[in-house]
Formats: sequence, C-alpha cells, structure tokens
Amino acid sequence: MSETRTTAPVFPPGRYGRRRSGRRRLVLPILVLVVVLAASLVLSLKLYQRFGQTDYDAQIVGWSEPTDKEMVIEFKVRVPAGGAASCVLRARDYDGFEVGRRTVVVRPEPGETAIDAKETVATTARGSVGDVLGCDPA
Repeated sequence: MSETRTTAPVFPPGRYGRRRSGRRRLVLPILVLVVVLAASLVLSLKLYQRFGQTDYDAQIVGWSEPTDKEMVIEFKVRVPAGGAASCVLRARDYDGFEVGRRTVVVRPEPGETAIDAKETVATTARGSVGDVLGCDPA
C-alpha cells in the first residue's frame, strides 16, 4: 500500500503570482482608529466646555393665571457669587402656542448664589403653562 503525504500544495512557478505571507498588516487600521479616537475626544471636550455644566441654572417652581392677559411665573436661578441672571420667560396656551414672552434680569441678595423670583408675563390670550427657557449672565 502506498501513501502520498503532502504538507503544502505545490503550484507551478510564476503561474499564480506571488503568495502573500500569513501576517496581516495592522498598522494602518490601528493608526486610523487612534486618529478617530483622538478627534472624538477633542470634539467632546470642546462641546462640553461650550454646552456642558453652566453656572446659570434655572428651575421652574410654578405659575398662575390671575387674568386672561397675564401670567405670573415663579422660578429659581442658581448663579455664581455676585452675579446676576438674564432669564427668558414664556407663557403658552392650552394648545402649546406661545402667547407671551419676557426677558427679565434678576439679582441675588448680597452673598447669595440662589435667586427666588416671581415675575409677570403679559399674554395675548389665556395662558396655561409657564416656562423658563434659560438664563445667561446679565
């Protein structure tokens, strides 16, 4: 009984081109991955610095509608020590349409960093919801 043992295929020389080595080149994919990760990190830090944690934080406490032409909005604002805030208040009707808007400047008591404010917003129709859209440095 005869046995033929072949460990590797034998191809005619020059017929199929040069064979690749078993090693894959990972340098380019790794380099691209490092560049993408670095760019993502830089972009994330820039966006956080611009839009992240702010020193002026507003919170709505409540609202009331004393008449059809005005709404009283009560809110709290956290500000840096000695700072004042310019806040945009908005009144909306039952359907969600804006019926009044007002920008107010609120100042804390000396040495305080929180402001409790109550402001009146004139409306064109009966309001049902009051909002604080945001506060910025005054």
